[in-house]
Amino acid sequence: MRIISLNAWGGKIYQPLIEYLATAGADVLCLQEITRSSGVVADWLEYRDGSHILPQRPNLFDDLKAALPEHDGFFAPSTRGELFDGDRAVTSEFGLATFIHRSLAITGQAADFVHGRFSPDGYGTHPRARNAHVVRLFDYATGRTVTIAQLHGLRDMAGKGDTPERIAQAEALVALIGRIHRQGDPLVVCGDFNVLPDSATFGILGRLGLTDFVTSRGFEGTRTSLYPKEGKFADYMLVSADVEVTRFEVVRTPEVSDHCALMLDIG
Repeated sequence: MRIISLNAWGGKIYQPLIEYLATAGADVLCLQEITRSSGVVADWLEYRDGSHILPQRPNLFDDLKAALPEHDGFFAPSTRGELFDGDRAVTSEFGLATFIHRSLAITGQAADFVHGRFSPDGYGTHPRARNAHVVRLFDYATGRTVTIAQLHGLRDMAGKGDTPERIAQAEALVALIGRIHRQGDPLVVCGDFNVLPDSATFGILGRLGLTDFVTSRGFEGTRTSLYPKEGKFADYMLVSADVEVTRFEVVRTPEVSDHCALMLDIG
C-alpha cells in the first residue's frame, strides 16, 4: 500500500500537481489545502488575505476526482470563505481531501474538528478552524487492516512554536483517532502539522506508539524551493511499530507545491 500526504497549495502549481498525483501510484492520498466551490466555472480565482495573494483552483476537489477515476474521494471542509474573480467575490470551501483506491475497503471513518468549529461565513481570524480525517481500511491483498489519519494543523501568525491551542489540537487528534483505530492495527498519521520538530505534539502522539519518519530519519525539511522563508519543517508522517515500512521518501521532485509530498510504502 502506498500512502502520499501533500499540502496541495490550492492547486497553484496545477498541471504538475495533477500529473504527479495521477501517476504516483498512491493507494491513499491525504491532501491538505483543497478547494471546492458550487456553481463556479472559472478555472482560476484569487485568495486574498491582506498582502498574501495566491491563485487558486476553485474546483480543485473536482479536478482531482477527474484525474483519479479509480479512487473514491472524500472532502472535509473546515471553512467557507471568499475567493475573487477581479472585484467579484465567490464563496468557496477549503479543507481536506482523502482519496482511496477502490481496491481497498473503507470499514470505518470519522472527520471532526481539532481546533475551532466549522466557519460557514468567512475564513475567520487566525488561528483558523482546522479538522482531521481518520479512515480504517481493509487491504484485500494482505488481509490486514490499517488506520490512516491526516490533518492540517492550525496556522499561528506568531510562528510554529507550541501554544495551548496546538497542545489541545494534538489531544483532540488523539481522541479522534481513538474513535476509529482498533488496538493492534497498524496506524499511520500524516499531514501538514504546522509545528516544529521539537513540538510537544509528537510526545502526545507518541502515546499511540507513533514515531515520526521525517525527523527520525534525518531529513532536513519538507518545503520545496518555492517556499522562501526560514523554517523548512511543516509536514510529518508518523507510523506505529507494527507498520511494515518498505520505503519512505520526502519527494523533492517534481515540485508541485511549496510543500514536499511525503510518500510511504507499507507491506
